[in-house]
Amino acid sequence: MLAKTYTAAVNGLEATTITVEVNITRGMQFHMTGLPDTAVKESYDRIMAATSNIGFKISLGSLTVNLSPADLKKEGSGFDLPIAIGILAADGKVEMGRLGGYMMVGELGLDGALKPVRAVLPIAIRARKEHYKGLIVPKENIREAAVVNNLEVYGMENLADVVAFMNGSTIYEPMVVDTRKEFYERQYSFDLDFADVKGQEGVKRALEVAASGGHNVILIGPPGSGKSMMAKRLPSILPPLTLAESLETTQIHSVAGKLGKNTSLISIRPFRSPHHSISQVAMTGGTSRATPGEVSLAHNGVLYLDELPEFSKSTLEVLRQPLEDRRITISRAQYTVEYPCSFMFVASMNPCPCGYYGDPTHNCVCTPGQIQRYTSRISGPLMDRFDIQVECSALSYDDLSKAPTGEPSSVIRERVLKARQIQEHRFQGQKGIHCNAQMTERMIHQYAEPDESSLDLLRMAMERLKLSARAYNRILKVARTIADLEGSEKVQSQHIAEAVGYRNLDRGDWAERGI
Repeated sequence: MLAKTYTAAVNGLEATTITVEVNITRGMQFHMTGLPDTAVKESYDRIMAATSNIGFKISLGSLTVNLSPADLKKEGSGFDLPIAIGILAADGKVEMGRLGGYMMVGELGLDGALKPVRAVLPIAIRARKEHYKGLIVPKENIREAAVVNNLEVYGMENLADVVAFMNGSTIYEPMVVDTRKEFYERQYSFDLDFADVKGQEGVKRALEVAASGGHNVILIGPPGSGKSMMAKRLPSILPPLTLAESLETTQIHSVAGKLGKNTSLISIRPFRSPHHSISQVAMTGGTSRATPGEVSLAHNGVLYLDELPEFSKSTLEVLRQPLEDRRITISRAQYTVEYPCSFMFVASMNPCPCGYYGDPTHNCVCTPGQIQRYTSRISGPLMDRFDIQVECSALSYDDLSKAPTGEPSSVIRERVLKARQIQEHRFQGQKGIHCNAQMTERMIHQYAEPDESSLDLLRMAMERLKLSARAYNRILKVARTIADLEGSEKVQSQHIAEAVGYRNLDRGDWAERGI
């Protein structure tokens, strides 16, 4: 007898409908076709044990399972459930009348329990697009799938529940999630706040400018100056995610298997901080499976690299193209996938190998040559991606003890939101451009062209401070953001002056002076 069930395979963020065809005839053999990987092939043993342990005995016979389309590689344990239901239906244990209306996914334990799988959200989106009545998932994946409206989502604990549902012997209610209510309720629940940061007003101002224009920023300073502390609080002043951004971000984390139990939509911008020992593949994505890497997991959020010079050169250089294109294509022998990776790039580093160059409380033991070699681990093209380069000075005990409580993130975020609204209005006719950091050179001349006095100031600064030519456009972008924060229509000399102050590493004498 022939039976069909339906599931989906995920490639990148896109899911493809898979028809599971099961046929039982006379004989004693088992065949599985349709490019299954090892995990899919092993499903037969799990299914036989699971069906036996819930009280079903499969009739002896030659069993053939085909996963169609046959030319698409099938990976993972999520095919266990549809294959098991297909085998039971072909053996007459499950009625076939309801099989065509439901897509299903889930891993089986030997006792018949359904275990959670990754990439459920893209599968749910595909099920709605293909007009299936409902989707059956493990109970721990139910909130993730229920994000998709106009689709009945059922969370089952074990295989026996799915059999009872398909046979109509037990009635189950679909999961309903008020996605919008939950999303907006959790948008401003931050564990970290800038109110905890004492002093460092100049650095906080630089991070406010960076958040307002979507600029990449690097912090340079001795150990203990608060670089990581402030960087971790950056998401608390960024504009909140829109529903569209949240859905896309959640899909990426779903495919990577990074969503927590009973999680629906991600409501806060991601903050990813990989260790400096991370490999190039882990950064970009694309292991034996087509999983997203750190650059994609940081999509619509922040990618923070602490101790930047300690990262391997190949890992750092691979960031250059994603930072420009805001998408990454991963090509391997078995697959080619594309993931979005639009993120704010934030990094921190010590000023020298010992960490105390320019620190008035510690003696630096590094020579100018050692400092130069240390900073040169970061290539010019990568450093070019940082619009803002700011120095963090170590604070003394008196500075810390006498400093008032810092400005809360909520107040800073209001100023950031006003500046972002100005930019959204400015670029509303430009596809893919949402903030000043994304401006092309033509847009810089159109929207950030300073007046004559400001141009004279910029020319003087570049000559006296030995700024590189690549700093010119970056200064104008940042100056445009500073003007937006002040509500100024034109870029003025004070905006240029502040923007110039954020190009410390571009100065030709940086390694010869103190912080």
